[in-house]
Amino acid sequence: MPQLRLALNQIDSSVGDLAGNAETIVRWTRHSAEQGAHLVAFPEMVLTGYPVEDLALRSSFVEASRAELRSLAARLAEEGFGDLPVIVGYLDRSAAAQPKYGQPAGAPQNAGAVLYGGEVVLSFAKHHLPNYGVFDEFRYFVPGDTMPVVRVRGVDVALAICEDLWQDGGRVPAARSARAGLLLSINASPYERDKDDTRLELVRKRAQEAGCTTAYLAMMGGQDELVFDGDSIVVDGDGEVVARAPQFAEACVVVDLDLPGAMADAPTGVVDDGLRIERVVLSEEPVPAYDAGSAGAAGGYAERLDDDEEVYSALVVGLRAYVAKNGFRSVLIGLSGGIDSALVAAIACDAVGAENVYGVSMPSKYSSEHSKDDAAELARRTGLNYRTVAIEPMFDAYMGALGLTGLAEENLQSRLRGTLLMAISNQEGHIVLAPGNKSELAVGYSTLYGDSVGAYGPIKDVYKTSVFRLAEWRNRAAVERGQTPPIPENSISKPPSAELRPGQVDTDSLPDYPVLDAILALYVDRDRGADEIVAAGFEAELVTKTLRMVDRAEYKRRQYPPGTKISPKGFGKDRRLPITNGWREG
Repeated sequence: MPQLRLALNQIDSSVGDLAGNAETIVRWTRHSAEQGAHLVAFPEMVLTGYPVEDLALRSSFVEASRAELRSLAARLAEEGFGDLPVIVGYLDRSAAAQPKYGQPAGAPQNAGAVLYGGEVVLSFAKHHLPNYGVFDEFRYFVPGDTMPVVRVRGVDVALAICEDLWQDGGRVPAARSARAGLLLSINASPYERDKDDTRLELVRKRAQEAGCTTAYLAMMGGQDELVFDGDSIVVDGDGEVVARAPQFAEACVVVDLDLPGAMADAPTGVVDDGLRIERVVLSEEPVPAYDAGSAGAAGGYAERLDDDEEVYSALVVGLRAYVAKNGFRSVLIGLSGGIDSALVAAIACDAVGAENVYGVSMPSKYSSEHSKDDAAELARRTGLNYRTVAIEPMFDAYMGALGLTGLAEENLQSRLRGTLLMAISNQEGHIVLAPGNKSELAVGYSTLYGDSVGAYGPIKDVYKTSVFRLAEWRNRAAVERGQTPPIPENSISKPPSAELRPGQVDTDSLPDYPVLDAILALYVDRDRGADEIVAAGFEAELVTKTLRMVDRAEYKRRQYPPGTKISPKGFGKDRRLPITNGWREG
């Protein structure tokens, strides 16, 4: 059987930075060539970054992507890689689609191209377009209608893009009909908790359906609220794993494959789902036999992260990408001594370095001594920059002028802290991180223009019970590495409290977090109604109260900053409910 050395480059790219992304592709192609690769691949829309959202509707951006692709093909040849096929995801447009109502203007396409000999020798567009969760690809793209097959060193390689594997039909059975020896899918599949297991089973199933070895190349990095975890996978035709890349790390996975040779009378014409086989022959002659695994071919199976490390890594990667890609250098956090700000601080130190993290303690007359001590202890353990600015004089001035009481008095403290943080941000150039967790945002325990201020919310999609678990994991990991645990034990063990009035604790007005989070997971993440949640074993009155708090807080969540998505349904593009809404569950 012919041999083929495949290089899968799971790398990061930045939306809109066409020149920078092209340079990155050249650099990783050079590395792949040094590893002796015969075929090199990059992720979905790597040239433009992903997702481009409404940039796809700008003809100027589409044409810039097309021009950059042609320049990249020429550049690769100039660099000496003209005889090395390189597969690149980019933004294209359909030349055949006629304008019609309901179709995106300009007929843009989520496309892939094969670059060879200084030319774009084959281009193809994603056939299945996702339109669920964070995806709006019916809004942005028109589908492709071909089954692209490129012959490399005597092996027919069928090509697909992301959703082409996630949906039944289309290019997977078409690859079998085309008698392909390898199915290669380029992807930008966002991270979700536990998705790695789902992804592995999907690739195994599709390999068996396609009847050939299947390579699933994934993107790594972050874009706004999305995180891409890598975890590229290669399985054989029986679904057995041949290679698996690391999670949350850029990598060039080089794997040697023994593949069936191309048929002399390979099928042509229209096959499954009306797809037309489009073949391009680059090289018929097989690679001379060589020792698999030589010349630095890696392959192998990267160790999986456990669940808590996986989520924590996603939060670090998401924050790091947001800071770096938006041109910021440092972050600012209000440190209360509580668990939320402590976890955010630990994530920030791991993401951008403690020297670039600035913490401010802003005690009021209700702040406990232990909370002030815990904030200072966190700063000592992590090495972040730390200062104390008391808000009591500002608070007294407002109270003297307005005479506020009750909730207004409590919220004033939070808003003074938010104003103070934004003032420091403006003066010193740091971006503010909002410390709110998913439980608080769900039920509206977040003060607008107070603790909700900021450019990014690192734990926006993390329930409170998970906040505790992640803090404990981070401390445990530090001990295992011989380091100082970053989060003070007292921040983890003490009852959560906003400390806005004497003796206040969260459970004054909320159920215990394990109960609250279980209800929220059913209502927010799984769209269960009140009756279904009660049937799951929760007290009816508590369910009704909780769901009404969630519904009433919709207007607050719309004004909260973006934050890393780790669940199937985060607060943002995943969950779109009207603010003005008369429907109430229960």
